[in-house]
Amino acid sequence: MSPRDPEHIQREIESSRTQLAATLDELAERVSPRRLADEAKTSATTFLQTPVGMAGIASVVLLIALGVARR
Repeated sequence: MSPRDPEHIQREIESSRTQLAATLDELAERVSPRRLADEAKTSATTFLQTPVGMAGIASVVLLIALGVARR
């Protein structure tokens, strides 16, 4: 069987299509809005549980309290 045999070329095309479909499915999953939102939520929750994150929350609460107290 020659490498340029039509059946061989057809099998290569089908293999390429299958690989391309898998790649597109993976890319679609990577940029899924639901997945990105879940990752952002997890990242934010993890950060806010660190000392730096807690200090940031405390700072925001303090600024809000001072703003309310000045009224």
